[in-house]
Amino acid sequence: MMVLLSSMILFFNAITLQEEIPLIIEVEDNPHEIAKNIEAYHPSITILAIYDTVFQGVAIEASPRDLKQLQRTISYKKTYPVREYKTQETNNINNSVPFIMEHVSSHWTGKGVKVGVIDTGVDYTHPDLRLNYRGGYDLVDFDGDPMETTIEEGIPTTHGTHVAGIIAANGQMKGIAPDAELYAYRALGPGGTGTSVQVMAAIEQAVKDGMDVINLSLGNTINGPDWPTSVAVNRATEEGIAVVIANGNSGPNQWTVGSPASADQVISVGASTPPLELPYFYEPFSKKRIDVLPLQGAPPFTLNKANQIIQSPLEDEQLPRNSIVLYERGETPFAEMVLEAQEKGAEAVFIMNNEEGMFQGGVDARVEIPVAAISKEDGEWLKNQPENRYIEQKVEIVQDTVTDFSSRGPVTVNWNIKPDVVAPGASILSTIPGGYDSYNGTSMAAPHVAGVVALLKQAHPDWTVEQLKAALASTATPLDNALPIDQGAGKINVEAAINADTLVYNNFLHFGKVESPLERKKFQVEVENLSDEEMTYRFQHPENDPAIRFYLPASFTLKPNERKKISVEAAIQTNRAQSMEQGYLFLNDIPLPYLLLTEEADIPQAMGLEWGMEPINGTIQYQFYLVENANKITVDLYDARTFAYNGEIITLKDVTQGVIEGELEAEKLPPPGEYIANITIETDKEIFSYQEIFSYYEEEEE
Repeated sequence: MMVLLSSMILFFNAITLQEEIPLIIEVEDNPHEIAKNIEAYHPSITILAIYDTVFQGVAIEASPRDLKQLQRTISYKKTYPVREYKTQETNNINNSVPFIMEHVSSHWTGKGVKVGVIDTGVDYTHPDLRLNYRGGYDLVDFDGDPMETTIEEGIPTTHGTHVAGIIAANGQMKGIAPDAELYAYRALGPGGTGTSVQVMAAIEQAVKDGMDVINLSLGNTINGPDWPTSVAVNRATEEGIAVVIANGNSGPNQWTVGSPASADQVISVGASTPPLELPYFYEPFSKKRIDVLPLQGAPPFTLNKANQIIQSPLEDEQLPRNSIVLYERGETPFAEMVLEAQEKGAEAVFIMNNEEGMFQGGVDARVEIPVAAISKEDGEWLKNQPENRYIEQKVEIVQDTVTDFSSRGPVTVNWNIKPDVVAPGASILSTIPGGYDSYNGTSMAAPHVAGVVALLKQAHPDWTVEQLKAALASTATPLDNALPIDQGAGKINVEAAINADTLVYNNFLHFGKVESPLERKKFQVEVENLSDEEMTYRFQHPENDPAIRFYLPASFTLKPNERKKISVEAAIQTNRAQSMEQGYLFLNDIPLPYLLLTEEADIPQAMGLEWGMEPINGTIQYQFYLVENANKITVDLYDARTFAYNGEIITLKDVTQGVIEGELEAEKLPPPGEYIANITIETDKEIFSYQEIFSYYEEEEE
């Protein structure tokens, strides 16, 4: 039997090889009636769940034989498209919580607010979490026990417990909302990966369980507002639930926000720095600075002597004293590299990236020396230095910056600004099974905000989701040297959000793509005076932006509890604009981020490419995301080792923007092996290409 395996959907293909296949079927008719028909005519098929809120569908578990029979008796739209989701994982809750909770009354603790954590599960036996844990569901095993994956079940996980501790730890550690009611929804299984099957089901279950707040510290690389999970979380907000989502860890490049953080109605969160002492290295002769990103699980950097760089591969049985071994990132596991250097007496290890930018990673408990990622550029520089050149560790104090790893916007298609706000996400210490550990990531930033939303909900139980989101954005503080696509409205201000006297709605000014030389845009900004006094508001023009001229009311006054729409107009001269023009207006001290794009903007035209066997009818399904209409799309295969051309397997013409999906016949595919798919998009203006890897393998039939 030939099975198609995409590197992007490993989990899905793993389950299709089992006797019983868990699967979500999307239907157009009433899902409850469909489920009844399945139970009546296919008694060997297990109904796992019925979805009728964020989408229409039925989750089942069935054998391949059952699925073939099912195809003949029910009408279905499609089996739900699968996308691999990963935890957005990459010190210190004792630092980050007081840092953002300064001056906040101890009265606000999230009491009575239900917070659902959609993640890898939660260790509800942890002494800091068991007091607040109320229940949940496991959408991987489809049972009522959402415990983290243990070592007996596969690659163990800790991520969901860490996220839960930031929100609502209530023991030796205190989270943002230590009295919130904590619910866990295990959507990501062994190793912290899962599929849209689990993510969609978890959202549905959390909605039905009546959550007030949902935290999703997970995502994928599809930057599109209408990807299915983005649509699902928007529907959850329409049910009155505040949804907080990690923006992603693929920064610092633009366009790196992924679904579901790309959804417009949710609160997407980027990562900023609490007060940190960050290590870096310095070579005094060349005055060269080398930035490092410590790997999770390794000891901290405390090197106090001059260090010599030793390049791998290592030959000597014993390294010189105070050596730092330089490795290149590749197929060798990080821990294997480090243990080799550790055994030969190294003081520390640098792992240089094999592509632009930094990367995040971790090592296991056997590692006893500091380990850090460095950039490809810095690694190449170190490789070219003489052996007698030494570097020294130094430390700098960093606070209130947007981290390099935090994914940036904007969102494709609607050109929205994301994230909405930022919160601490660097070196955050929180709960894990069996103790505590510090992690980096927007996964850590999002639960800070989810906890704050729980406080807001306690303080203002009648506030809508729209008001909760507006309170965060209206009181945020833009960080210096950061742009709207880096930070949205800025760093959250908890006390100001709880005590907000003004809410501004629609305060993100999305100009979109501007193509004509001179264009005028109009916006309706809605302002609500929550105070008991009359308030006067004035706009402040942005400084030094020759491309945009704003036409704003000089001032206006609102009575107590009055809500009013205010017109904001702008004239844009594209010949004076940057390819991505952005900045801030201010209404009193309330930030209004704005963004426009010109024809010169370097916009990705497509992303992602998923492959999988359709288990009901046996066809091969594919899907990817197209940002703008295309004249032609082709997908060519190349051998991953020899780069030999293996033919064109997809040709599409006159393709409309959005989720592109279809099916292939098995006979059109080349022999089993690993391939590079080259996706080419042709538009009126350009030809855009990118690559994805997938492979075939064969399994012998029993």
